[in-house]
Amino acid sequence: MSGLKPGWIMVKFGDIAQNVAVRVDPADAKTDIYVGLEHLDPSTIHLRQWGHPSDVTGQKLVFKKGDVIFGRRRAYQRKLAVAEFDGICSAHAMVVRAKPKMILPEFLPFFLQSDMFMERTIEISVGSLSPTINWKTLQVQEFPLPPLDEQMRIAEILWTADETFNQHQQSKINLLSVKRTLLNRLTVRGIGQHLTQLTRLGEIPAHWRLATVKDITSICQYGLSIPLNESGQYPILRMMNYDDGRIIANDLKYVDLDDADFNSFKLHKSDILFNRTNSADLVGKVGIFDLDGDFVFASYLIRLRADQKKILPDFLNYYLNSDLGQRRLLAYATPGVSQTNISAGSLKKVLVPLPPIEEQKQIVKVLNDLELRKHFQRSHVAKAKKCLVALLNNLVGAKIDEEVLHL
Repeated sequence: MSGLKPGWIMVKFGDIAQNVAVRVDPADAKTDIYVGLEHLDPSTIHLRQWGHPSDVTGQKLVFKKGDVIFGRRRAYQRKLAVAEFDGICSAHAMVVRAKPKMILPEFLPFFLQSDMFMERTIEISVGSLSPTINWKTLQVQEFPLPPLDEQMRIAEILWTADETFNQHQQSKINLLSVKRTLLNRLTVRGIGQHLTQLTRLGEIPAHWRLATVKDITSICQYGLSIPLNESGQYPILRMMNYDDGRIIANDLKYVDLDDADFNSFKLHKSDILFNRTNSADLVGKVGIFDLDGDFVFASYLIRLRADQKKILPDFLNYYLNSDLGQRRLLAYATPGVSQTNISAGSLKKVLVPLPPIEEQKQIVKVLNDLELRKHFQRSHVAKAKKCLVALLNNLVGAKIDEEVLHL
């Protein structure tokens, strides 16, 4: 390969890494750790979740601490993780172990995570429904490889960038946990200590009252049932437009409408969208609409509009997203043949704790401040991830771009 950096060589993958194909029956495995493809997260090389051998049957692969578990089925999902302990994993994965005289174990996971390697594995995967990599094919693929001292330098840079990314990621996780705790506490007990009363929702402050969704909303409306397209007049919001209690403009489809229908189904800021039918784990999702532009909503969503003399839209949205709010919603869920449903009539019956408006404002301010911090933290995570990916693909490739080191 022309243009290789001095000291770099072209190598066959089988000359730098081995496919560890030791198989074992889960019942005979001397471990409590089982890793399936569902446990591998494409956003990280760290293993954060796993199951137990008793969860599965059929022969599995044995891995040791330091091995890389690489998802050879559907490689386009880019799933791999470095094992920090011994265990067994799905036979749809590949256990890859460095040959240290050729490639450092510290460098190998980043090598596997690079676009250079991933794109090649996708190219050589076989099968249409579940394309899979064969070791026989992979081992003869050639890639550029730096000398060991440069591998060490690159690995040190990338592990540092990876640590920074993971610190931001953990901060985001911690913030989400704080938000969830406060969301559950404030929407039912309020801020500070209060005398309480026992109600059908449990204990709430004595000066609060109970209402139903019907009591505190002026609109409870089903969405549009109409064919969707890629380039219609108006974007239509659907199930995939929920994100942690907010409505986002993601993966949009479009519809064409006359003026009368558009005016009937146009969303206004602070409208709340409720997902009334879907699989059991998705029905009941709630999000508040705060997007700029003209949007309408699909038939399996219900639009709620809060009566703002009685309840703030943000407070209603936060409560319906709380653990208690979700339990009250799902109590009305009725299973169907393939989907679970909650009707508009049932939605109207859901009980809501109702603080005085001034107290609602205080609660909403605390939760909105956390929401803003969550947004900023997500931005930090995205920037750290972008930096890590840029470094990885520039340093693991055959040519090092020194400008990337200053990202």
